[in-house]
Amino acid sequence: MDRQNLASSSAPRGGATVHPPPQHDAWINTYRNFHPQWQSLLPPPHQSAIPISISRVNQVDAGRLDIEMSAMLKEQLVKVFSLMKPGMLFQYEPELDAFLEFLIWRFSIWVDKPTPGNALMNLRYRDERASEIRGKVRTGLEGPGLTVAQKIWYCVATVGGQYIWARLQSFSAFRRWGDSEQRSLARGVWLLMQRMEGIYKAASFSNLLLFLYTGRFRNLIERALRARLVYGSPNMNRAVSFEYMNRQLVWNEFSELLLLLLPLLNSASVKSFLRPFSKDKSSDSSVDESLCPICQGTPSIPFVAIPCQHRYCYYCLQTRCSASSSFRCPRCGEPVAAMQRHGGLVSNIP
Repeated sequence: MDRQNLASSSAPRGGATVHPPPQHDAWINTYRNFHPQWQSLLPPPHQSAIPISISRVNQVDAGRLDIEMSAMLKEQLVKVFSLMKPGMLFQYEPELDAFLEFLIWRFSIWVDKPTPGNALMNLRYRDERASEIRGKVRTGLEGPGLTVAQKIWYCVATVGGQYIWARLQSFSAFRRWGDSEQRSLARGVWLLMQRMEGIYKAASFSNLLLFLYTGRFRNLIERALRARLVYGSPNMNRAVSFEYMNRQLVWNEFSELLLLLLPLLNSASVKSFLRPFSKDKSSDSSVDESLCPICQGTPSIPFVAIPCQHRYCYYCLQTRCSASSSFRCPRCGEPVAAMQRHGGLVSNIP
C-alpha cells in the first residue's frame, strides 16, 4: 500500500507530461552536432606558406647542363651533315637550334618530366600560383606541375622567341639597318631593337639580383610564368666527386685567365723592365745596333724610332706601334713617340 500511495502521489496531476532525466553525454552530442555549423560561420584561418630553400647553385648548374646537352646534340647533328655542301648548315643554324630546343621541350616539360639538367640536379617545375593558394609548403615536394597554358607559353618564349630574335638580328645585320645611309624606317627599327635588347639585359640583371637574394625564378621567363624550380624527390645521391669538379673548374678558370693576359703582355716591355735588375750589363755593348731589334735582321726599309734614334724595319716598327700605343724600344726601353725614315721626315704614329 505504501508503494502504491507513493506512486500515486508522485504521478502528475492534471495530465502534465514528465521528461526523463538528461543523459550524462548529452552535451557532447550537442557539441558535435552544432560545431560544424559554428565553424562554417567563422572566417577561414589564414595559412601562411612555410618558405623553402632551393639551392641556387643547383638551379644554375641545371641551366648550364641543359645548354651543354643541346650543344652535344647539335654537334652530333652537324656530323651527320658533314659530307654535304660546306656552309649549307650554317645558313640554317637558327632553325637547327630551335629544332633541338623544341625536342628537349617536347620530351621533358610537355610530358611533365624534368629537363636533362633538372633531372641531374633533382629539380622539377612547379606552378607557384597553385602552391600559394594551397597554403603550407614544407619540403618542396608539394604542389602541382605546370599547366598546359604555362607549357605552351614556355615553348613560345624559349623556342619561338629566341628563334625570331636570332633571325631578326641576322637579317638586320645583312641588310645593314644600322648604317646612316639606310632609310629612316629601317634605321628606326634597328634603334628600337637595340633599345629593346638593352632593356632586356637590364631586366635580366635585375632578375639575377632577385634570384641571388630570394633563390626563386632564375630567369625572366620563369618569373613571368610563375614556374619555380623545386626538388623532385626528398633524397638525392651524387655520384660525381666534388674534388674532380673543383679541379676541373680551377683549371678552366686558370686557362681563361692566361688567354686573357697573354696578349696584353709585351716581351719587349718585360725585358726593359727586367734590364735594370740584370747583372750582365756588358752584353748590351756587344749588340749590333745596325740590326732591327725586333726581327734581328738588316732593315730592308730602314726607319728610326723617335727619340731614341734606333733603326728598325718599317713593317716591324709600324705593326708594333699600331698594336700598342705605349710601345717602348726593346733596346733602350724608351717610349716611341714617332717614327722617321732613315734620313727623311718625321712620321707621327697613328
